[in-house]
Amino acid sequence: MATVVDWEALLDAAVASLVAALVVTLAASTAIYGAATFAEAQRDERYGVAAMAAVLALVGSLVVAASIAVGLYVMING
Repeated sequence: MATVVDWEALLDAAVASLVAALVVTLAASTAIYGAATFAEAQRDERYGVAAMAAVLALVGSLVVAASIAVGLYVMING
């Protein structure tokens, strides 16, 4: 009997989509939280906290940008 659906490939794609969605959501949330904390800490003149929050926002933003780049690479090169 012929198999119309490759269930293993479908499951792999579903798991990869779920993991990617969780990672990108967490990274974007981290970037937003870091940016908001940076603004609040800088306003309150807590420069150490502001610096760490800026690093957090930057790392979150870089992860989101890297996720976009990897997604484009995979779509273009298969």
